[in-house]
Amino acid sequence: MALEIYAYKCRKCGQLHYPYRMVCKKCGKNDVFEFDTVPLPKNGKLLTFTTVHNLPPDFNVAKLTLGIVELENGMRVTGQLKAPSPKMGMRVTGKVEIVREAEYSKNFGFVFYPG
Repeated sequence: MALEIYAYKCRKCGQLHYPYRMVCKKCGKNDVFEFDTVPLPKNGKLLTFTTVHNLPPDFNVAKLTLGIVELENGMRVTGQLKAPSPKMGMRVTGKVEIVREAEYSKNFGFVFYPG
């Protein structure tokens, strides 16, 4: 079973939000039950990226590359980037994976690969 990350679609105007918002940024509707969940697409284009070299001690890697990706539906998300030679504008495919793991918790997020 593939894991998903969801956007939130306003039932009144159709505006997509990610991450979750209490109030629709387009029409101002603010009822928590006025949003439907919609899986985010997995494919997109890398807009920009950076490498972090000074991570907190609970990361098990020395450095981490993060990217901002524009998904097929136009939404922009941040995720880890696993590309040996990233280039702005390159096509990427995302998977939902564990991005940070502590002793008693696992955090999931997008990890983007070339493709």
